[in-house]
Amino acid sequence: MFTAESYDVAVIGAGHAGIEAAFASARLGMKTCLFTITLDQIANMPCNPSIGGTAKGHLVREIDALGGEMGKVADLTFLQSRILNKGKGPAVYSLRAQIDRNKYKAEMKHRLENQENLHVRQAEIVDVQVDENNNVCAVVSRTGAIYPCRAAILSTGTYLKSRIIIGEFTQESGPDGVFPANELSGNLEKIGVELLRFKTGTPPRVNRNTIDFTDLEVQYGDEDITPFSFETTETGENQVVCHVTYTTEETHEIIMENLDRSPIYGGEGLIKGIGPRYCPSIEDKVMRFRDKDRHQLFIEPLGIDTEEMYIQGFSSSMPEEVQLKMLKSLPGFKNAQVMRNAYAIEYDCCDPLQLYPTLEFKKIGGLYGAGQFNGTSGYEEAAGQGLVAGVNAARKLQGKEPFILDRSEAYIGTLIDDLVTKGTNEPYRMMTSRSEYRLLLRQDNADLRLTEKGYEIGLISEERYNKFLEKKAKIEEEVERLRHLTFPPSKEVLSYLEKMGSTPISTGVKAAEMLKRPEVDYLSMAEIDKDRPELSKDVAEQVEITLKYEGYISRQMVQARQFRKLETKKIPEDINYDEIEGLRLEARQKLGKIRPASIGQASRISGVSPADIAVLIVYMKGK
Repeated sequence: MFTAESYDVAVIGAGHAGIEAAFASARLGMKTCLFTITLDQIANMPCNPSIGGTAKGHLVREIDALGGEMGKVADLTFLQSRILNKGKGPAVYSLRAQIDRNKYKAEMKHRLENQENLHVRQAEIVDVQVDENNNVCAVVSRTGAIYPCRAAILSTGTYLKSRIIIGEFTQESGPDGVFPANELSGNLEKIGVELLRFKTGTPPRVNRNTIDFTDLEVQYGDEDITPFSFETTETGENQVVCHVTYTTEETHEIIMENLDRSPIYGGEGLIKGIGPRYCPSIEDKVMRFRDKDRHQLFIEPLGIDTEEMYIQGFSSSMPEEVQLKMLKSLPGFKNAQVMRNAYAIEYDCCDPLQLYPTLEFKKIGGLYGAGQFNGTSGYEEAAGQGLVAGVNAARKLQGKEPFILDRSEAYIGTLIDDLVTKGTNEPYRMMTSRSEYRLLLRQDNADLRLTEKGYEIGLISEERYNKFLEKKAKIEEEVERLRHLTFPPSKEVLSYLEKMGSTPISTGVKAAEMLKRPEVDYLSMAEIDKDRPELSKDVAEQVEITLKYEGYISRQMVQARQFRKLETKKIPEDINYDEIEGLRLEARQKLGKIRPASIGQASRISGVSPADIAVLIVYMKGK
């Protein structure tokens, strides 16, 4: 072994979590090294090359509002973009884009290479060393190089002791045939990291030229494209259409006939890891939902310069020949040629209950976890955690207060709070239903919620911050103008209301009140609002949502304020739960293990009742 170059922060793994962690740490002035098993897989998308989707689009916009990179690169490399759930309210609108996989990887790698304070290094890290005080002091590569560091971020994705499973066949491998990281797991356990075993899967890839698209449903992108990044001004255009097909009765029969050969359901029990509930394999879907005659599948391209097509919703761990039969039973796929088999992958990850809300390990100073290593699934969940881990590693080394987002501020806050407070026994996926404050945490207002925080941290430039303040002022001015503007029951106004299918008025009505009517919108109201200022699309959108949903938003803001009161009631770090009379045994055990930072966090721990919280509050008042 030999001592190599030293760093402030070592980031282990260059997936979506590691990338954001490395950018954040380096941009905050820390000398950072991003280690990866292979440079060719930086920012890889081993599953569907898409970014965003339900709740995930919210995460990407929050990452961007805080100064992260994912949204900017997605805007440069998308193939098709659309907003999901447009038939519902703005709280669940979710931006999703199909991405050109290779262009995204190349662009992100190049940005990392050009980032000041950041060294990108191909090396497999096999050990994290700690000093006599159990603080991180170095990481060690497989070749024997010791890299002294003051903090380390574990963003290992699905590579830790990873194993590919296809029917009866198994192989030690990471995604896309890359070597697994076999040594690091054991060494992490030696320093006290508790590991879990999870699994995920991916569908086959098929050659576009062998698919018959004649009878498949076409799925178009949006004509008016919404970017992920609040800084993107040129949005580009959709370059492809996607398609939809469905499983058939024959598909389901093939699965049922071969269920004994499935590594999940077969007698061999080859798969030990726990899979994602909300992204199951096709055999899982058929077994769980036997009343369903068919399941929807999306046919999506991997890039402009390849004929590989991704079949979203068709992941499987069935044997290769069974996969082929299943595939050919789908409409449009009778002559399909497989380019890559579907597979399941098992991997080690940590129990996130070991982490503080900063994502630092409670028992190991300077060691942080991010992404799938923390038990999550999804590129967006990973990137959000990576940013928070990178910021907190830098701030700790600089002697600054930790950066913690709470549940009422961001989906990122909800995600991390769920992980460190409740833990997870399966790969965690973000959904809008996980948030109690989803009317406040919309994708459209992520900048209004978080840009100021990004600026205070140091990841948002002065120029961007000033533009943000200008936008905020325009929104406030227009909202105030509409509150004072009165529309009389004139012929013009009555004609407009009749055209919109809205009830006529007999006295003057404030513009803000008229906008609350479901059938009236801000854009069309320009017809009777001749003196309105010229506003950008995003400003107009905020004005309309602010006024149209004002009552609902106000009620949720009251709930959020009540929530924050409990979050400000801090619990001493050295509190001894065993000495608190009246606490039930289960509550003592859970509180002692998780060691919540506040009464609010304590109240969300499974197994801690409202009565236990009342006892805890009385005890703290007495002290």
